[in-house]
Amino acid sequence: MAEANYPADLLYHPEHDWARLEELHATLGITWYAQDALGEVVFFEPPAVGTELIKDEPYAEVESVKAVSDVIAPLSGEIVEVNQALADSPEKINQDPYGEGWLVKIRLSEPAERDGLMDVQAYTQSLTG
Repeated sequence: MAEANYPADLLYHPEHDWARLEELHATLGITWYAQDALGEVVFFEPPAVGTELIKDEPYAEVESVKAVSDVIAPLSGEIVEVNQALADSPEKINQDPYGEGWLVKIRLSEPAERDGLMDVQAYTQSLTG
């Protein structure tokens, strides 16, 4: 399991998802808090490239030894890449949730939605709130 951390360069969704923005694209994943709550991740089935994500709607499931949990889209957009390495190594979500454990990359359809996400300070305060 990774050490608890929340990178300052990411934006966070209240459902414990993160977004790393790069102009009109974003890389998405689940936070350290989410993977810790899930426990050992044993399966991730990504949606297909070309799938349209809608902010605040589930777009995938992560299965752990404890439960199956929906992954919620922090932003709207079209999937342009999925992390194929997770098919064989879903534990990367636990080991490196912000690096090798990323889930999908999207082309943003509503770039202004980023204004509704939390910075690291607001997100970590929400965890202790």
